[in-house]
Amino acid sequence: MQKQIPATPVKNQNRTNTCWSFSAVSMLESELIKANKGEYDLSEMFIVYHNYLRKADKFVRMHGTVEFAGGGENNDVTDVMKTLGLVPESVFSGLKPGETGHNHMEMDKVLKSYMEEIVKNGTQPLSPVWMNGFEGILKSYLGNLPTQFTYQGKQFTPESFSTSLGINPNDYIMVSSFTHHPFYETFIPELPDNWSWGKAYNVPLDEFQSIVDNALNTGYSIAWASDVSDKGFNFKQGVAIVPDFDEKKATQSDWDKAFASPAKEKQITQELRQVDFDNYSTTDDHGMHITGLATDQSGNKYYYVKNSWGTENPYKGYIYVSGAFFKLRTTVIFLNKNGIPEVLRKKMGV
Repeated sequence: MQKQIPATPVKNQNRTNTCWSFSAVSMLESELIKANKGEYDLSEMFIVYHNYLRKADKFVRMHGTVEFAGGGENNDVTDVMKTLGLVPESVFSGLKPGETGHNHMEMDKVLKSYMEEIVKNGTQPLSPVWMNGFEGILKSYLGNLPTQFTYQGKQFTPESFSTSLGINPNDYIMVSSFTHHPFYETFIPELPDNWSWGKAYNVPLDEFQSIVDNALNTGYSIAWASDVSDKGFNFKQGVAIVPDFDEKKATQSDWDKAFASPAKEKQITQELRQVDFDNYSTTDDHGMHITGLATDQSGNKYYYVKNSWGTENPYKGYIYVSGAFFKLRTTVIFLNKNGIPEVLRKKMGV
């Protein structure tokens, strides 16, 4: 391990599509450790609850033509933080008494059905109280949001608690690397989970990877959105790679060998990355937290990544992601802008 950023314990999102919240919240917790604020356990579900309300509002305003699901992007965390604050996990867990793990499968279906019926209203005027019904469902599953609470002997509101942490949500930005938009400008990544139309800064691939390396080497971790449907992503083995063989012809034995010891990987270019995004080979389906930099026996670069699927793998919930996998399958990253090299920040206008 060349570099490792302190992080809070691995959590388990269980049967929810809330990786975006778990990964960005984990990054913020690491930011607090970096700032000598101590170790916090922040509530992911406080963020999730508020984003459901925001999603519902947009779904109605767009007449049901935008995504409505449990997913999101990392910027959705700081967007809530800017206006509504944060709370500790102990104040709002989103779990009912007796529940030990999150399960949003039923809730997501009920919420979506409700919203689809609302926008199907036909010729009748839209009811002015539809949001009351929607939030009633949320409260039934996740509980009542706190407005005031006591934490470590002090009284807070979500807003005052967030302020007390000393984190500026405006310091965090999304960055990506695609050729269908101009470099050094912002664009809205065309990702289904980007329902809020968050903007990302676009940079060339080599600079994109250099941002991550510089951030880690200067003490900043990174929230990472990627594609875990790729066969090279193996949480059970604790590794994500891009072996240099034809995946269509590869046998299970080929994959087993590649996962067992360092294997030659494909050279990932900007062009290959773009082709795989354009043809849907790369999808945006999971968010994680990059906390370290390592090399294997052959000197190949790997990122040490904290997942939110519990600790049942060889690295207690972490996974080693090769530089090639990062370059090929990353959709966007989310980080403190101060982790970006100054020269590149000037190019980006950050």
